[in-house]
Amino acid sequence: MSVRIIPISVPADVSVPEPEIVLELGSAPETASGGSRVILGGKFLWVGQEKLYVRGVTYGTFRPRLDGSTFPSPRVVEQDFSLMSANGVNAVRTYTAPPHWLLEIALRCNLRVLVGMQGERHYAFLHEKKMVREIRKQVRSGVRTCAGHPAVLGYLVANEIPASIVRWHGASAVEKFLKQLRDEVKEEDPEALVSYANYPSTEYLDLSFLDLVCFNVFLESQDKYDAYLARLQNLAGNRPLLVTEIGLDSHRNGDKAQADCLDWQVRKALAAGCAGAFVYAWTDEWHRGGEDVMDWDFGLTTRDRKPKLALGVVRKAFEEVPFVSQEAWPKISVVVCTFNGSRTIRDCLEGIGKLRYPNYETIVVDDGSTDGAGDIAAEYDVRLIRTENQGLSAARNLGWQSATGEIVAYIDDDARPDLDWLTYLAAAFLKEDYAAVGGPNIPIPDDGDTANCVANSPGGPAHVLLSDCEAEHIPGCNMAFRRSWLEAINGFDPQFRQAGDDVDICWRTREQGGKLGFSPAAMVWHHYRRTVRAYWKQQMGYGKAEAMLERKWPEKYNSGGYATWAGHIYVNGIFRSLSLSRGRIYQGTWGSAGYARLYQPAPNLLNSLPLTHEWQLTNLVLAALCAVSMFWGRLLGVLPVAVVAFVLSFVPTISAALKVRFPASTKGRFTRFRLRVLTGLLHLMQPLTRLWSRLVYSLTAGRVRRFPTISFPWPRMFQLWSEKWLDSTELLLSLESTLRSGGAVVRRGGDYDTWDLEIRGGLFGGLRVYTVSENYGRGKHMLRLRSRPWLSISGAGTTLLLMIACFGALLDHAVYAANILGPLSVMFGAITFRSAAVAVGAIHRALIKLDFERA
Repeated sequence: MSVRIIPISVPADVSVPEPEIVLELGSAPETASGGSRVILGGKFLWVGQEKLYVRGVTYGTFRPRLDGSTFPSPRVVEQDFSLMSANGVNAVRTYTAPPHWLLEIALRCNLRVLVGMQGERHYAFLHEKKMVREIRKQVRSGVRTCAGHPAVLGYLVANEIPASIVRWHGASAVEKFLKQLRDEVKEEDPEALVSYANYPSTEYLDLSFLDLVCFNVFLESQDKYDAYLARLQNLAGNRPLLVTEIGLDSHRNGDKAQADCLDWQVRKALAAGCAGAFVYAWTDEWHRGGEDVMDWDFGLTTRDRKPKLALGVVRKAFEEVPFVSQEAWPKISVVVCTFNGSRTIRDCLEGIGKLRYPNYETIVVDDGSTDGAGDIAAEYDVRLIRTENQGLSAARNLGWQSATGEIVAYIDDDARPDLDWLTYLAAAFLKEDYAAVGGPNIPIPDDGDTANCVANSPGGPAHVLLSDCEAEHIPGCNMAFRRSWLEAINGFDPQFRQAGDDVDICWRTREQGGKLGFSPAAMVWHHYRRTVRAYWKQQMGYGKAEAMLERKWPEKYNSGGYATWAGHIYVNGIFRSLSLSRGRIYQGTWGSAGYARLYQPAPNLLNSLPLTHEWQLTNLVLAALCAVSMFWGRLLGVLPVAVVAFVLSFVPTISAALKVRFPASTKGRFTRFRLRVLTGLLHLMQPLTRLWSRLVYSLTAGRVRRFPTISFPWPRMFQLWSEKWLDSTELLLSLESTLRSGGAVVRRGGDYDTWDLEIRGGLFGGLRVYTVSENYGRGKHMLRLRSRPWLSISGAGTTLLLMIACFGALLDHAVYAANILGPLSVMFGAITFRSAAVAVGAIHRALIKLDFERA
């Protein structure tokens, strides 16, 4: 420790006290070079080509000086900033807008400043328009002082508006106010990052318009701290999460307890994938509410700047984040499967080559590419395996079978990993006994406007979370498995050639007792489809994969043919509820809850029905009837119904389109409006495309070959007589097994169903089986089985509607209209009839094998 007097040149209008003797650890850092501003990069912050892990401390608030400044003298500030920099700190959070000279000092000391604008008030204020105008003027004035300065990390428009004030004004009013402050900042400093320092009591605020997610978190339990950081990461979605206040009061807990607490708080924040953390505070000197605070000591240094034990501990923690260096990192095999991916594979392999992980290999499986993708891969330091085109699952199997690592990480050829992708994946495996771990896939921002619309539309790769850390499904473009688990479940199912393989392997892993983890910081950048036609082709492939998955996993689907997930689906990193309501905020009786929560209501029929296949099919039929009205005017009576149905279809799509957050580079109101319209149209197109694909698959798959005869869909009764005890459960299991071995899609009845088995013959129909066991004494039993075909409302209703219209046209001598409506009704009727008939044929063939007789 050295003692010296630091001379400093100060602006003429700044009052400076007499020179002071200050304590300094080490030597003063050199002046920061460059001066690049901080930018967003997915879940992290970047300066140029370097990732910036924010290692910060808070600074203030201080007693105002005679000249009105709310900061110490420039000489004291330089002393503080030099000492911060020497102890591994690279960022300072202020609570008021700093003067220009403070930013200059920060720049010389290699510090970034997170500027607080003090837009909060601890009393009800939003009803006073004059007060709101003054706050907005104050924010704009403060930003004007700092705008464009390279030392500025970003702006916090306010800090912890009390939960009681939010409850008084209403969440929407506070959100609107904060958005106004954000707009004020952007007007003065368009390229700046803007956020609000929230805290757990108001975590329900929807602040999706902000660049960063910032939270003050004071938890003294490591387990609760871990759990809450995971929750905050899922609230943040694809945006960076900054912990803007952590700490412990040494006045009540002692210096050692403070140091120990800060040690794990800093380490856990960065290990959880946060973009950075700010320790509260740099010094015990604290002024609030017109008086010095003397009974709270949160500082890393005392009021006279003497270092506490916590300063050295925090310095070491900052040096070792996000993870302590260790030699025992597991070896990871990165597998890239490509088929005609020449457009993007170079970007993928360059990203893999820059990974900051000490022990990994790269394997590229060229699955019969014809566009030179394999030749491009050969230019890189990878193990290239060429094979004939056998499909994605076969390529992935070849990848893990050739791997030498104990963990196999898969990334698509149209994705690029973050520098620390493997590190966060490995950390998750080391922390928990997961069979597999996945992470977010974030759209590449400069891929074009259409790609951004596609990224905000349904049907893309999404993760499904059972909790904040455990997943039900992880997308194939970013997933890693223990090699031992891949061996245990025999890898991927080769029947899934284009899609569906990741869903299948996740379900099989969980079925065998394996846990799937989710690491929010293990991110990859993903190229989404850049044209509507490419998106349409992708959804066609996904529709076929859905039909294949339903046949293999009928218990995972409901009677409508929709997959049932136990967890929440996160689209583009955000949990999307179908409900148009913002939900209910749990605040406790009289606002007494310490930690408020937002509970999303279950989607009602109005929210969910317009997004279903059946509803979209109904819209098409109504549109067709309106078109036929050109030849038969009476059909114009359908027009009001079609208009109502069409408008209802747009309710959820408009809601989704309005929530789309476009990159800052998207300029112009008309451009944004056009892209919102495109996003809405993609929401409408997606379920129709999936429906068409599944319909084509159900008509062209091997079901006709498996069921060479179909039976008329009519209720029938069967029986099986036995001179000894019959176990109905065993017979149902045998029947289920026989049906599935024949290729039928069979689903078991649930706890509240009166039927035992359901056989789906197609999208529009199937059959349900009911059984009863009869005891005739002396060991004699009879098992009766009743089968009842069923037709879906969409199939039968569409057929009936078209038939009625056709007969009406004939009676009215509208021959052209009848000639159009007749074939349409026959087509839908045939498809619906076939769906039920195939199911009936399947059950009959199975019952014959099990020696059932017709009753």
